[in-house]
Amino acid sequence: MAFTLWTLFEATLLCLNAICILHEERFLVKIGWSSKSPGVHGFGEQPGAKAQILNLIHSIRTVARIPLILLNLLTILFKLILG
Repeated sequence: MAFTLWTLFEATLLCLNAICILHEERFLVKIGWSSKSPGVHGFGEQPGAKAQILNLIHSIRTVARIPLILLNLLTILFKLILG
């Protein structure tokens, strides 16, 4: 199997789907990565890597929900039509 743009697109789509369905109370809290923990930083201080990853997960859930639904539908239709 060759590495093509289609396989790269499918891998990215699967990773984004995995991030969007990640349940915070079931998975992230168990490993100590809750966004409900206080993450108050002083003015000018950069947040840590953990806070940035949690912010990225929250942003992907918020922004990419509707486009992911459309991309999933298009991918399914493409797979059904062309095999």
